[in-house]
Amino acid sequence: PQGIGSPSVYHAVIVIFLEFFAWGLLTAPTLVVLHETFPKHTFLMNGLIQGVKGLLSFLSAPLIGALSDVWGRKSFLLLTVFFTCAPIPLMKISPWWYFAVISVSGVFAVTFSVVFAYVADITQEHERSMAYGLVSATFAASLVTSPAIGAYLGRAYGDSLVVVLATAIALLDICFILVAVPESLPEKMRPASWGAPISWEQADPFASLKKVGQDSIVLLICITVFLSYLPEAGQYSSFFLYLRQIMGFSSESVAAFIAVLGILSIIAQTIVLSLLMRSIGNKNTILLGLGFQILQLAWYGFGSEPWMMWAAGAVAAMSSITFPAVSALVSRTADADQQGVVQGMITGIRGLCNGLGPALYGFIFFIFHVELNELPMPESSSGGSVVAQYHLQQNSIIPGPPFLFGACSVLLALLVALFIPEHTNLNVRSSNWKKHCGSHGHPHSPQAPGEAKEPLLQDTNV
Repeated sequence: PQGIGSPSVYHAVIVIFLEFFAWGLLTAPTLVVLHETFPKHTFLMNGLIQGVKGLLSFLSAPLIGALSDVWGRKSFLLLTVFFTCAPIPLMKISPWWYFAVISVSGVFAVTFSVVFAYVADITQEHERSMAYGLVSATFAASLVTSPAIGAYLGRAYGDSLVVVLATAIALLDICFILVAVPESLPEKMRPASWGAPISWEQADPFASLKKVGQDSIVLLICITVFLSYLPEAGQYSSFFLYLRQIMGFSSESVAAFIAVLGILSIIAQTIVLSLLMRSIGNKNTILLGLGFQILQLAWYGFGSEPWMMWAAGAVAAMSSITFPAVSALVSRTADADQQGVVQGMITGIRGLCNGLGPALYGFIFFIFHVELNELPMPESSSGGSVVAQYHLQQNSIIPGPPFLFGACSVLLALLVALFIPEHTNLNVRSSNWKKHCGSHGHPHSPQAPGEAKEPLLQDTNV
């Protein structure tokens, strides 16, 4: 196969690192351009842009996964990275086109899915958890370092240099795929011809969700995931903008916040999660994670000072243990031949939340008129840098209404999770399991979108 050496996990790791490093550099410039482009309804437009992108990713992921089973992984790695990074140079050329292309790029914003399939092609089942963990750690490492670097370069040399650097890294990623990445899916594993039919069953993004109501325990787990991840998805889409524009964080402070939160989340999802699972059990770990998430969202909602955001961020890192604990519960309690179906349902619900959450948060910000009271002041005559004075609305009792709504949603999730038994056998009727294995349980199948945060426990052995 074309490429350098044999297919390996390190090829996939480099692809992921370069793509998300490029986007991480643009964290601070994107927040500035977003407010300059949509000064009156910043949060609403941000929610719509991210919501459309997430929904398109959810709809397209199964089809791209099925096509990559036919045409190979390398071509779809190239396709997804190219279209995901295509908006980057448009930031300085035309901000309107930049945000429009970001929305449409959601159709191909499933690089993680293809990377997971690539890893599954080249690893044995007992090695897969470690390989997914390496990919997950690489993703976290890229986002821990790049926003701080981008903020520093933007402050020292201007945002144009940051955009050029991000574009160059994206092009380097594309060249790396073209030149160095070998194809992981052997010809003998593919259908006999390129014209092999793709069934609607394989491409249907709602296929996994149709089985949710067939088992009461699965229904409880899926409702818990939906109610807890919907506010989390909305929070990820708007929180850094909220820090920058409403709480008055500088670009460097936002970058430092991302770094600290990322490091604490990695610790929480590895060391703390493993200690809790052994000491208090699986279900209690889920309940504890949901409790931390309620506290975190309430703190974000009522917090009016920067130190409150930092304190709530530490709690947010602890709340990140919820979904890995849910995945572990499903993996332990589902029968061997039901793993793909049940994991597919949870994955599908999270993908759907990635589309609905940002739009919901943007709409709530819009309803409560959470916008800036004052725009940045012009450059001072003494030659100093631009000084921005940000103030919360003085008549607002709740500074962050969407976060309080999210806390109520997670409280409902906690009440539902109380009824999930600690030990049970999940029995999902799966007459079409053989069909579904191509899109949910097949070892070469990519996951649905939105799994970039905790892919480690998607493997059925964990």
